[in-house]
Amino acid sequence: MSPRPILLCAGVAALAALAASAPTLHADTVAFTGGTVHTVSGPVLSNATIVVTDGKITAVGAGIAAPAGARDIACAGKHVYPGLIASNTVLGLIEVSSVLGTNDMNETGNVNPNVRAEVEINPDSDLLPVTRVNGVTSALSIPQGGAISGTSALIHLDGWTQEDMTVRKPVGLHVRWPSLSINRAWWETRSEEEQKKAREEAIQAIRDAFEDARAYWTARDAEGKGGIPRHDRDVKWDAMGRALRGAIPVMFHANSLNQIHSVLRFVDEQKLKNVVLVGGTDAWRAADELKARDIAVICEAPQSLPSRSYEPYDEGMALAAKLHAAGVRFCISDGGGSTNARNLPYEAAVAAAYGLPRDEALKAVTLYPAQILGAGDRLGSIEPSRSPTPRICAA
Repeated sequence: MSPRPILLCAGVAALAALAASAPTLHADTVAFTGGTVHTVSGPVLSNATIVVTDGKITAVGAGIAAPAGARDIACAGKHVYPGLIASNTVLGLIEVSSVLGTNDMNETGNVNPNVRAEVEINPDSDLLPVTRVNGVTSALSIPQGGAISGTSALIHLDGWTQEDMTVRKPVGLHVRWPSLSINRAWWETRSEEEQKKAREEAIQAIRDAFEDARAYWTARDAEGKGGIPRHDRDVKWDAMGRALRGAIPVMFHANSLNQIHSVLRFVDEQKLKNVVLVGGTDAWRAADELKARDIAVICEAPQSLPSRSYEPYDEGMALAAKLHAAGVRFCISDGGGSTNARNLPYEAAVAAAYGLPRDEALKAVTLYPAQILGAGDRLGSIEPSRSPTPRICAA
């Protein structure tokens, strides 16, 4: 294998030195001095200084003097990066899968748009520091289960409470598109017709939810006009309002090409304005259409096996490079886990080894996920106005 993964890992895999040692910054001024600063959004700065005041970066550059009275953290010989962002996880929602009391990621029922990830976060989860120590300092926590799982939240991986940890909420409404393939494995007991019927029922359930929510909001918006009475509130349809208006994206979990095409037809049918694809194993096959629609892809883990027996072994490893070459907005995830979220820098390294330029691989786990998740003005790069700053890490 090419040595490039090792080189990239050396740069980003052990990003925890400052994350573990940096102080919690509130009303003081801290200067990180003498390091090689990878701003991500701009050039790499040698022997640079980062000044942080009241929890925000106020200055970045070479030759900047630390303000009088600032706490000086020497970074000479270190490479300073923005914290990595895991864009597809269940961090904070599950601890031990076999212990139901620690599992908050799956709710009963098939349509649960009102489930909010941020109120289910466990700030004391042992998985958070384990992930943080490898340079991953923020994560999108996504509820699971059902056809419409609820809304996700972008969180920092440290904090005392969910209010302290939450960067942005809600980030997106998550819809899990059913498989459109016929399963002929020996353990599948349903006939082909039964599988097709179940598939159509699953899609219809999603369609009914969107149409019911749209009718609900039409009625609510009409209240008080022409004698139209007040309508009772419904938390399910309330939760879908932002997604229907395009204020937050509808994040469709789909991998195969037929799923992606089916999702795009549904997007047209429902006139959805803001859409993100999660998974997207076959997204490169529909790259032209995704680019034309400006639909971003949160990629599956590059270190994943091909989904079909006849595909080359590096199908997943080369996905990010193919999307980049096609001009599709994308970011790299670890595939949606919790215990393996710490492996995110290695996923970026593998993508770099299989065709993705190294600077793009770094952006794919920092700036690009921040932009896709609506936090590009706060996370993903080192530049003035970015906050909060304890997520600056060094290797």
